[in-house]
Amino acid sequence: MDSLFRKDALNYHAQGRPGKIEVIPTKPYSTQRDLSLAYSPGVADPCLAIKDNPDDVFKYTAKGNLVAVISNGTAVLGLGDIGPEAGKPVMEGKGLLFKVFADIDVFDIEVNEKNIDKFVDTVVAIAPTFGGINLEDIKAPECFEIEERIKAAVDIPVMHDDQHGTAIITSAGLLNALEINGKKIEKIKVVVNGAGASAVACTKLYIKLGVKKENIVMLDSRGVIHVDRTDLNSVKKQFTTSKPVHTLKEAMVGADMFLGLSVAGVLKKDMVQSMAKDPIIFALANPNPEISYEDAAEARDDMIMGTGRSDYANQINNVLGFPFIFRGALDVRATAINDEMKLAASKALADLAKQPVPEEVNIAFQTTNLKFGKEYIIPKPTDPRLIEHVAPAVAKAAIDSGVAKITITDWSKYREDLRKRLGLSNPIIRQMKTRSKRNPKRVVFAEAENYKMLKAAEIAINEKLAIPVLLGNKKVINNLIQENELELGNVEIIDPKAKSEKVRRREFAKIYWKKRQRKGVTMTSALDSMLHRNFFSPMLVEAGYADAMISGLTRNYPDTLRPALEIIGKREGEKIVSGMYIISTKKGPYFLADCTVNKNPTAEQMVEITLQTAYAIKQFKVEPRVAYVSYSNFGSNNGRIPEMQRKAVEILHREHPELIVDGEMQANVALNADILSENFPFSKLSGKTANTLIFPYLTAANIAYKLLQSVTDNRIIGPIINGMNKSVHVLQIGSSVSEIVDMVMIAVMDAQCVENRENDENCL
Repeated sequence: MDSLFRKDALNYHAQGRPGKIEVIPTKPYSTQRDLSLAYSPGVADPCLAIKDNPDDVFKYTAKGNLVAVISNGTAVLGLGDIGPEAGKPVMEGKGLLFKVFADIDVFDIEVNEKNIDKFVDTVVAIAPTFGGINLEDIKAPECFEIEERIKAAVDIPVMHDDQHGTAIITSAGLLNALEINGKKIEKIKVVVNGAGASAVACTKLYIKLGVKKENIVMLDSRGVIHVDRTDLNSVKKQFTTSKPVHTLKEAMVGADMFLGLSVAGVLKKDMVQSMAKDPIIFALANPNPEISYEDAAEARDDMIMGTGRSDYANQINNVLGFPFIFRGALDVRATAINDEMKLAASKALADLAKQPVPEEVNIAFQTTNLKFGKEYIIPKPTDPRLIEHVAPAVAKAAIDSGVAKITITDWSKYREDLRKRLGLSNPIIRQMKTRSKRNPKRVVFAEAENYKMLKAAEIAINEKLAIPVLLGNKKVINNLIQENELELGNVEIIDPKAKSEKVRRREFAKIYWKKRQRKGVTMTSALDSMLHRNFFSPMLVEAGYADAMISGLTRNYPDTLRPALEIIGKREGEKIVSGMYIISTKKGPYFLADCTVNKNPTAEQMVEITLQTAYAIKQFKVEPRVAYVSYSNFGSNNGRIPEMQRKAVEILHREHPELIVDGEMQANVALNADILSENFPFSKLSGKTANTLIFPYLTAANIAYKLLQSVTDNRIIGPIINGMNKSVHVLQIGSSVSEIVDMVMIAVMDAQCVENRENDENCL
């Protein structure tokens, strides 16, 4: 396995374009004019502007978003002094993490210099290029002097991540571990095994948090850093103790916390057993910790443990810190990264771990329901909320401590800007959440005997999006809730097959029989149907016990939709119902119809599909710009489908001239404003792209959205059923939890419109 992993690691770095990062232009460069603006003569103007006002360098260049990752390769990971060239893969990796997690650009710089004076002079000399400097993998004790001297010489944020990154993350873990075990930070006894850069920085930050210096025992490879030792450098002398202990075994007796930044296997079971009640163990030696998780757990069942490994709980991972610390520092143009900013980052991380975990994090770590506790005291690196929690905390601390040159006043806008940087911002989703929270509705979860449905219900409650009603066997549902520790204790559960539902089953059967008695339904068959969730749930909505329903996670789409159509039916005046998907992209939303219901619509039915889709789109405060997509562009090809689409467009132009709709046209034409304007200036869509695509038949529409769903990272919301009399929505088989939550919000919005179609300004 190790051999295979090493082979994969080498291939990962070598295959294709060697390395992990590249430089990408951010401005046009396709024409001679573009090149003249980019370089000579156009570049002279920003140069002169910066000469007159040096701060304009942040306006006209990439400096404000550019960090240098600088190393001399003297302490690379656990590999030691392997030199600058051998350390370059690590520095490139750091650059990749900066970009992926915080949208910060990086130049990695490997300096072939061990002399402190020359190294410092080199870094200071190139500092004008950058908005910040991340020092990396420089050995102790030289790293302490190097960092301090560079910080004193430049006016941009500088941080040696090997020191402070670990300190910030473990501080967050320490705060939460103490909250769980109920201990006071000023009373705990801490043993630090290791006296390198990380150990020193961690210890200093713990003292800032409230740990008493006299309660700390630090050890290096020769034992306890004791007052009677004569071999200590100036850094280690800061942490001497006069306690009558000289070995790790002696130091561990009665200790509340062990921080290991040393070597594998040094901490033994008997040492852990000698610790105080509810001990905290951060064993961070890589790749193997000072004590294995299994041995520590065998020694003490009351311990809270963190390691540097991702295959155990509570991974201490520096990626939780440095991208967001620099993001916050750069955004307020901080002149330093000070203790206030580090502590703010720690507290923000600690706070985030107490909040409900997004489902994508559960999926990434193959668990069902992470929640704050001994096995989860710090966030996971894949948590998308890190940037909007940590960066603002750091930025605010920089402002409050007086090291920021820019002041942020609108923090909501700043958080939104951060989400946009990573493509996390989604106006459609934000609008759906806002509308749902404003007036939550009772939503029937028709397949509540499924973990994903229950997890979606929990999220809906926690975020106040809806009032779930769970449908299914109560015993099965309650067992799932208990097994997965879901917070659904007060949620209503209805079992259609229970004896207690006999009266309601008969009431529903009568309603159904009256609707369908001339369609082959008898009273007996109606009673039988009410035992099935896909008949009982729409009856709950039809009879007013609930406002909306979702189903279809485990059943075919037609089998789920058909009972709802029979029971609830179409909205007054509608001849058909239709299906729509929302494709949420960085460019904005696109709407696709009909992807789920009508197999081969006529021209008249396509008109109705278009009007239903436009009605639904307007609920999102979006102006529909509709294109009928085909293999033909405005008569360039003949055939049944183009001719049918032309007829539908003619009807719409005549009867609904206010609607921006045109076609038939090829999909690439519909989505390219330049092609439309240049070749089809007469089109009602000319000048802008379409945001709504009407497909000629179900096969094409279904294939299109499923391709987009499979080969892009865009968020797909749907299927949304348009034209129903009440709020009924059918999931795709196998929908994820987040997809179910999206459909819950759609169902709530739909129910809001049903409640007040005449007066609700959102229901146009």
